Amino acid sequence: MRILTIACLSLLCVGCATQSQTYESSWESLTQHPDPEWFRDAKFGIYFHWGPYSVPAYKTEWYSHYMYVPGHACNKYHLEAYGPLDEFGYKDFIPMFTAEKFDPDAWVMLFKKAGARFAGPVAEHADGFAMWDSELTEWNAAKMGPKRDIVGEMERAVRKQGLKFIATLHHQWLYAWYPTLDPNTDAGDPANAEFYGPPAPRSAFCGSDRSPDPMPESAFSERWLSRAKEVVDKYQPDLVWFDNKLHILDQQSVRNFLAHYYNSATAWNRDVVATYKHKDFHAGAGILDLERSRMSEGKDFPWLTDDSIDWGAWCHVQEPRYKTTNRLIDFLVDVVSKNGCVLLNVTPTAEGKIPQPVQERLLEMGRWLDLNGEAIYETRPWKVFGEGPMEIVEGHLSEHKNKDATSEEIRFTRRGKTLYATVLDWPEDGVVRIRSLREGSELLGDIKRISLLGCDDKLSWTREADALCVRLPAQRPCDHAFVLKIRAQGL
Repeated sequence: MRILTIACLSLLCVGCATQSQTYESSWESLTQHPDPEWFRDAKFGIYFHWGPYSVPAYKTEWYSHYMYVPGHACNKYHLEAYGPLDEFGYKDFIPMFTAEKFDPDAWVMLFKKAGARFAGPVAEHADGFAMWDSELTEWNAAKMGPKRDIVGEMERAVRKQGLKFIATLHHQWLYAWYPTLDPNTDAGDPANAEFYGPPAPRSAFCGSDRSPDPMPESAFSERWLSRAKEVVDKYQPDLVWFDNKLHILDQQSVRNFLAHYYNSATAWNRDVVATYKHKDFHAGAGILDLERSRMSEGKDFPWLTDDSIDWGAWCHVQEPRYKTTNRLIDFLVDVVSKNGCVLLNVTPTAEGKIPQPVQERLLEMGRWLDLNGEAIYETRPWKVFGEGPMEIVEGHLSEHKNKDATSEEIRFTRRGKTLYATVLDWPEDGVVRIRSLREGSELLGDIKRISLLGCDDKLSWTREADALCVRLPAQRPCDHAFVLKIRAQGL
């Protein structure tokens, strides 16, 4: 009995090992933070860009920036639709952002039906408007616009459904986002400085790969840190996601946040994730996140990619271009095979409705995952991620360069002693040819059984010199990618 008790306690200690360390505000300490198993198991999450920029719903979530750029399409649209910028600025969209049809429980139920294991809101975009009940600024959704604590309501709804709660933060982009030194716009009015950010020349605005000139003063980093810490302290998210451009901040503020978050998680007895883009953290201090892109090869570390359901925009726009369900599923399968997870952005309307085409795609993804999820959730990469002629283009915002997959594209995942081969399209002749598993392959020993998820028919197959050939049934089990379940020696 004593031996059994000691063994059980040892197992419990393994589970709580991540909660025992105190983290210091140094990269050396922060890189010791482990990657939670729940994240590696979850694979798929959903978030949403939603704010005052959803009111004009014109072309892009960057409307708040581009409306002040002379000659830009958003600027021309704004002047025609709303008038001069000194009379109607971005702040004037806030009273129009009423969110009267926002139903957090219904949204999260939809996300869960879609198969998401983690979900949450954009807590603050680059526009300076906080979507939570903040004590740091009056410019927040609890006091203006919807007059509701959007982050808080989502946190409660997400946890009620048993999902992990995430919050995303983009607020380092506020520096030079608006023309705060232009007296011809409302952004240049000192009375609005708390919302539009510190005075900065428009020339200081830059992308994620350059540093602004001049760099922001330390007060801006303190503002960034205080808001990030407030979100963590009030809502205890399981995952905090950061957009890029953290390099413009005082790096001690970034390290201070991570130490605060990781040590807070110790007090909560919770395993948490912080994500970063490019080189904004030291490797190992969080989970690397890509934007609208993916890896071309499998990785030995877990990673994340965020992409939008719309090819062009991250928020609801008047003329959306939604991706097909097939594209979304193939993307998920490819990313998971390479040790990644997907964070899919959806696009609510200003009034708080999720567009019907978006709902349809999410429910289709959910039906596919109901049937094939055992090849996705709780899986780990195999010896090779897959095979096929597709050459994946890597790089920031590169996903539009990648073509749709064909039946030659096969992706592998593993769960215990089972290998899953997900074929991204149905072959015209009804035969799947897996060259990686050909006769004599060193990757896999003798195959004992092959079945097709969602199908009770017994499959016929032969292992030939150039490929494992599997004859498929006449009836497809689903409309998109399909999964072969393989039991063999050597797994």
